[in-house]
Order: sequence, then structure tokens, then C-alpha cells
Amino acid sequence: MTLSAIKSELQKATTIAFQLPNGELIAPHFHVTEVGKITKHFIDCGGTIRSEEVANFQLWEAQDYDHRLHPEKLLNIIELSEQKLGLTDLEIEVEYQMKDSIGKFGLEFDGTHFQLTSKITNCLAPDHCGIPESKMPKVGEWKAKATSCCTPDSGCC
Repeated sequence: MTLSAIKSELQKATTIAFQLPNGELIAPHFHVTEVGKITKHFIDCGGTIRSEEVANFQLWEAQDYDHRLHPEKLLNIIELSEQKLGLTDLEIEVEYQMKDSIGKFGLEFDGTHFQLTSKITNCLAPDHCGIPESKMPKVGEWKAKATSCCTPDSGCC
């Protein structure tokens, strides 16, 4: 979802709700603590220099149950960010505090809720890294590594 798309939806909305990929709704007393521009300048495993830029929203929950972020307030925050940070119509990435780490998500709208969508990693230069296509993992096929046979009390170390 781009900045122009979220602004269009916010202009029509009376409330805001964000939903995690597992279907759970983020508590209605969340705050948008940051709107920013993130530029990533990097080199992939094939040696190609790349650059990506996204608008970043950081969602946060406090124990402040009396305040709700209304669509017009978020719209004002976005417009101020566009003016002050020079944001163009970028794709939006959302950060949200999960149990043990910050989750990073894409954003879509289903007509009712703003959907935080899962993001995945991928090899950007499969023709250079030497991993055969048959060995490249497919989305959803990742398996946890087998645990080591050594445990603290096994005597193997």
C-alpha cells in the first residue's frame, strides 16, 4: 500500500483498525509513534548495488486506554511527514512490537481493516550465488533446523 492509497482510505474511514497476519487485531488504543522514510543502500550476493526506499510507520501500544487514533489525526501526521521529510508516494512498511522482537510488515487494506502482511527474504541474485533452483526454498516450506544431539548434560562437549 502506498501513502496515497492509505490517505484515500483514511479520508473515507471513521475508525482505524490494524490486523496482524494471524488475524489478531492490534489493540484499539495503539499509537503511531513514527512516520519516516527509510533508505536502504546495499549490495546483493551477486555484487549488484541496490537501493530501496519506503515510508515507515511504527505502531505502539501503551497502557493508555483513553486515547484512540482517529483517521483524520493519522492523515494529518502523514501529510506533515510528507511536507517535512519530503516523502513521495512510497510503499508503506509497518513496524510493530511483537513478543520478543520488532515485526516488520507490508500493508494492505481489505475494505475494513488495514492488514499487516508478512514480509519474506529472498536471494536477489540466484544466477550468481550458486544455489541450484531445486534447492531454493519456497515460501512456507521453511523447516526448523534439527536440534543438536549435544545437550548441556550429555557429556559430548
